[in-house]
Amino acid sequence: MSINIKLSENLVAEARRYAQAQHRSVPKQIEYWSRIGKIAEENPDLPFAMIRDILIAEQEEATSEYRFG
Repeated sequence: MSINIKLSENLVAEARRYAQAQHRSVPKQIEYWSRIGKIAEENPDLPFAMIRDILIAEQEEATSEYRFG
């Protein structure tokens, strides 16, 4: 489900710059930042590099070596 929300022009402009560099849409960039913030709040001792690695690992498909079934 999607909803409309109001965001500052500055946030959207910054998200647009990052989104272009990361080949994401503006909404996906904001979702990405949101996920980083959520993980950081839930795990305040984790460094950003580890948070980024967690997000990358979530995106990777399991290789046949590790598939069960």
